[in-house]
Amino acid sequence: MSTVLPALRYSAEHEWVDDASPARIGISQVAADNLGDIVYVDLPEAGSTITAGEACGEIESTKSVSELYAPVTGTVVEVNAEAVDNPGLLNEDAYGAGWLFTVEVAQEGPLLSALEYAEAYGGELA
Repeated sequence: MSTVLPALRYSAEHEWVDDASPARIGISQVAADNLGDIVYVDLPEAGSTITAGEACGEIESTKSVSELYAPVTGTVVEVNAEAVDNPGLLNEDAYGAGWLFTVEVAQEGPLLSALEYAEAYGGELA
């Protein structure tokens, strides 16, 4: 069963966000496991503005191409170049080395607690 970290909050579209400033964004282990082998990620550029609930990138796996949705509104501060160069990190370490980008948050979108996310989408609290 996929792990859900209790220290994070999650969007219904399977992105996670931490409480740091700037906030770090990634995809949940539930999403990574369901996608299968991730082979490509397209992320917003540093300095760009993202809007909660709107598409801000793509994740391509051997199974499908999925939109990446912004869980918050704000300005992208940093993009994880290592994840772009080695997308398999999202499968290997979705909550660590596989983070996607950081955002200076202006407003949060609707987010679920780890328990709410695990109950709605499956997964086991770590």
